Amino acid sequence: MASSLPSLRSLSKIALGGAQLFLGSGSTVLGGTPKTCSTTGQLSCHNTTAVADLCCFNAPGGQLLQTQFWDTDPATGPSDSWTIHGLWPDHCDGTFDANCDASRAYTGIGDILTSFGKTDVLSYMQTYWKDYQGNDETFWEHEWGKHGTCVSTYDTDCYTGYQAKEEAADFFEKTVALFKTLPSYTWLKAAGIVPSSTATYTSAAIQAALGKNRNGVQVTLGCKNGELNEIWYHYNVKGSVQTGDFEAAAPDGSKSTCPTTGVKYLPKSGSGGSPTTTFVTGTKTSTVAPTSTGGAFSGKGYLNVSTGGTATGCLISAGTWYTSGTCATYTAATSGSGFTLTTSKGKCGIVSGAFTCGSSVSSATVFTASSGSLAASGSTTFYADAVASGSTQETVYTSSHSTSLTITWQSV
Repeated sequence: MASSLPSLRSLSKIALGGAQLFLGSGSTVLGGTPKTCSTTGQLSCHNTTAVADLCCFNAPGGQLLQTQFWDTDPATGPSDSWTIHGLWPDHCDGTFDANCDASRAYTGIGDILTSFGKTDVLSYMQTYWKDYQGNDETFWEHEWGKHGTCVSTYDTDCYTGYQAKEEAADFFEKTVALFKTLPSYTWLKAAGIVPSSTATYTSAAIQAALGKNRNGVQVTLGCKNGELNEIWYHYNVKGSVQTGDFEAAAPDGSKSTCPTTGVKYLPKSGSGGSPTTTFVTGTKTSTVAPTSTGGAFSGKGYLNVSTGGTATGCLISAGTWYTSGTCATYTAATSGSGFTLTTSKGKCGIVSGAFTCGSSVSSATVFTASSGSLAASGSTTFYADAVASGSTQETVYTSSHSTSLTITWQSV
């Protein structure tokens, strides 16, 4: 049944239902072939009569939306890139179907992609299609089950020599390929619209920056408390979603939720101090915002990293520095004239010169703070072999290495 499309952040990302199908870890599967469709055929959302061949004409979800996230607190994905939310088939009037085939609500998306030889797609997703709490597989399964199963051209009878689950692999490959053509961060930066804790922008300027690269076609902008955090790119398609031509289209209804002026575009540094959001079993919901940054080390908080005066990622639960994942929640407890730190992995300490949290730490190190920065043996300067980037984690050291950094506390 069609649903009315609500505000951006209230879209229900409900848990997947239906069959739990599992894929073995065997060799690469050779998939079938999607139906060959004419690229001179009918453009979706432009037909005046019913189209019979729904393998070459997506219906009723004729408008395809490539949706992107900008999550800042804690950061998700690289600091200089938006991340993938999904690929959604909307009806041409702004309503949509969801969870259209429970028998194809597949699990083990990484295994499916690997089995069809799409390891490059999987690798890209591991950096640019991230779940807020690190549950990437659950997020991917949700996006396929809720939205992918509603794309008519991904029906199994649209393939010659169909191999089980290949349509899901095609869905993720197409979504990634489309996302790569939509470098939101780069387009905005070219127009002087860059993440800032102080600057604000107009919706018109943001639309113009993005529309310049899409023949002036507008997008849907999503804001939470005036902070830009979603972009939806709308398309109509000529042919199948797998192999057809995507043509930029105006949004299928008025859905932007950003103010006309005063739009904030915060850096992915966790410094915004505003209400944040989180995925819980695939659902994006509001959570308690961090209450301070650079404050006293007490209670629960994040350890944010800065290098060269620029906020760059945070420490995750094992104590390593990361820029593309979810910041770990640390617990600071008073101990003598300082404090100890723990994470879900266990106690934190300096082990063989490296900041470490987990079972290998036999005795928690007593840290101190100086001018709001974490200090070990009185020094607030820590080191790494390189600046953390993408999905690469860096070990944090107390002795000199090529990159110096400081660590501050952000209460939650």
